[in-house]
Parts: sequence; structure tokens; C-alpha cells
Amino acid sequence: MSERTRDTGRHMGGISRRGLLKGTAAVAGVAAGSGAITGFPTIWAQNIKNVTLRQFGTGVSNLNAVADKVKEDLGFTLQMTALDSDAVAQRAVTQPKSYDIADIEYWIGKKIFPAGVLQPMDVGKIKYYDKIIPIFTTGKLTPDSVIAQGTAPHTVTFVEGKDSTKFAKAPTQWMTLIPTIYNADTLGIRPDLVGRPITSWKDLVDPAFKGKASILNIPSIGIMDAAMVCEALGLVTYGDKGNMTKAEIDKTIAFLIEQKKAGQFRAFWKTFDESVNLMSSGEVVIQSMWSPAVAAVRAKGIQCVYQPLKEGYRAWGGGLGIAKHLSGLELEAAYEYINWYLSGWVGAYLNRQGYYSAVLDTAKEHMSAEEWGFWMEGKPAAKDILSPEGKVMEKAGAVRDGGSFQDRMGKVACWNAVMDEDRYMIRKWNEFIAA
Repeated sequence: MSERTRDTGRHMGGISRRGLLKGTAAVAGVAAGSGAITGFPTIWAQNIKNVTLRQFGTGVSNLNAVADKVKEDLGFTLQMTALDSDAVAQRAVTQPKSYDIADIEYWIGKKIFPAGVLQPMDVGKIKYYDKIIPIFTTGKLTPDSVIAQGTAPHTVTFVEGKDSTKFAKAPTQWMTLIPTIYNADTLGIRPDLVGRPITSWKDLVDPAFKGKASILNIPSIGIMDAAMVCEALGLVTYGDKGNMTKAEIDKTIAFLIEQKKAGQFRAFWKTFDESVNLMSSGEVVIQSMWSPAVAAVRAKGIQCVYQPLKEGYRAWGGGLGIAKHLSGLELEAAYEYINWYLSGWVGAYLNRQGYYSAVLDTAKEHMSAEEWGFWMEGKPAAKDILSPEGKVMEKAGAVRDGGSFQDRMGKVACWNAVMDEDRYMIRKWNEFIAA
């Protein structure tokens, strides 16, 4: 990790890195060479256009629009690779030299960071650190919030020191991931086909939907949805849904196998596109789903609702980590990229997809009052709401499923998690899929 002081990390000879990068590399190089700027490394300005950072993660946030905007605003190249969650966890640990930036979820980070493949990040170099939503630093949305079950992000956000791989129990100067994206997940439904109000997680296994229900086949997430169902049915009372005992896992999987053999499930999906196709075709009328997938179904002119449920939401969050091997110019570029990521443009882009950004203040500056009112405040849309690509997502008068940011993130029952019995859980989950 760079040994620069915090001040030097942000300012080189009185010229901020942000200011330098906003100009083109060529112009900055000429200025540096002419002597107009003194006391800063000429190599930065001359070589920044040659920097390529390799980022990988899930398709949720590895977006081509972000890579294009990085090139436009910062001058260097961001290469993105999208994988499913299990492949992300495997590659992060087994191929640590194959990437520079890891875009990963916090529950995956619990697996990855102890392996020593990522370097702790100095919060003194994170410009918007003080504006990060407190879910990621204290675990509480408000001072009165109850911390949800599972791998709450704040429990794996900090380590004890700059060379440590041990998670800290309270905030320190060294972060594992810089948070970027999160959401409160629930079930997606086809209101035109379910035929009745949906109010509970247990509706996923209502015999009325036999052969038309689906659950996602990512073990660490799918079992959380199953636990929400089992608890809603009164079948299992978990000490912590995100850290089940073997007995709790056994009960949950036995219930899933029973449901599968009864023909309840039409499919088990792994990718965004699979979930969209199942729902838009009408093969499935109720399923585990992600917010943008619901939006994608609606974009086809098909009714689809991300249904609030009385037991609450299953939440997840993700962030950016820096590979252990990164140093020098590339490391400085990585910090610049992360600060840019939190500066508002990406946050607004993510908010318009139905996710939430880690720094709300800067995202708000890049959204219209009508957009902010719809996505964040739960207000009826004052005019048509557009996707990041400019397509109509919601007509004027529509209200976001689940309401405001406070309403949705304030009702999180559990976070995606890695259990102490993770290997046992995955083995049992695979038995369910193979049954």
C-alpha cells in the first residue's frame, strides 16, 4: 500500500488528483512539461491515459455505462467482467492477480478478505467517507434501528490495521470495501396472474401457485429466502437466519425438498435474464427477484410488482475492494476511481435502476426533484420516470413498490450472509437442487 501521507495522497504539489484527471492526459502532460505546474509527478499526467484497471463482479453493478463514463471523466480505462456470485467468490481467492478492483457483495467479502487477497483502504483517502450511509459503518439506518440478522455490512467493513485481515468490531481507519450499492429484496409477482393479494413470504409456497413459483439457485441467498418462508409459516424459529445451526439448515432444506417433490417450483434461476424470462413469459407468477428485473419485465409492458411483505425484506450490499498487488500509479488511479464513484453520477444511475447509492447526498445532486421524489421519498411520480437509458419505466402518478427509502431499508429483516456452517449448508442445498 502507498506510504503517502493523507495530504499527499489527495494533493500533489497543491494540484488535486481529481482536478488533474478531469483534464485530458495530453493537456495535463503538456502543462506539466512546460513548467506551468511544479512539484507534482509528471509521470502521473503523462501515463494516466495508459492505465487500465481490471474490475470484476456480478452483473448488478458491472455496467458498461460506468466504464464509458470513467474513460470520459478520468481518462483511464476500466475493463469489466461480470460473473455470478459463486464465481466471483472463487475467482477473488484463486486468481488474485487476474483483477485490480473487486466489485463484491459484503457476504462474499466475509469469505474473501480473510484470504489476504485485498488490501485494506485508508479512509483518509475517501473523500465522501463522512457521507456514507451509516448502515455500512454502524449497522443502523437511524440511531433507534435494530440491526438485522445475517452478515450486516458493518460487521465486515473494517479491519484492525493496514496489514490486517481480521475484521474489527468497531470502525477503524482501514476499510475492506468502500460501499457503493445496496437494496431491500423481496418477491416479484405477476398481479394479473396471481389472482389475490400477496402479503407474506409464505405465499411463495401456496399450493395455488404450484408449478408457477421459483426461487433463486445461489445457495447463500436462496436459503435466506427459504428461511423467510419457513419462519412466516411458523415451521422454524431461527436464532439467526444468516447463521443457522446444522439442525436449522436440515429443517429448511427438508422443507424445500418436500416442496420441490410436490411440484411447487417451476425453475431455479441463477441469472437476471433467467428471472426476467420466467416472469415475462408467465411460466412463473411469484418468485425470488431483483428490483431491476422487475423493471425489465415492466418495460415489456407486462404487469410486475416488487411486493412489500409483512415480515420485511432480505437486504444485500456491495462495494469496491482493491487487490493486494496494486501499487504506484494504478493504486492512485483506483482511489481516484472510488472517489469518483461516490461523487454522484453513478449513484444517480444506480438509484434510477431501483437500487440505492451509498452516498445519497451526491446522488441527489445528479437527479431531478421528480426522480428523487419517486425513487427516494415514495411520492407519486410527478411526471414519467425514465430509466438510465431514457426509456419510460413508470408513468406519471405511479408510486414505487414499497414506498420510500426509509420505509424499505427500515424494514430489513436479514442480510445476505455467510454462515459458520457454510460448507454444510451448500452441500445440503445441492441435495435440494438434485432431489
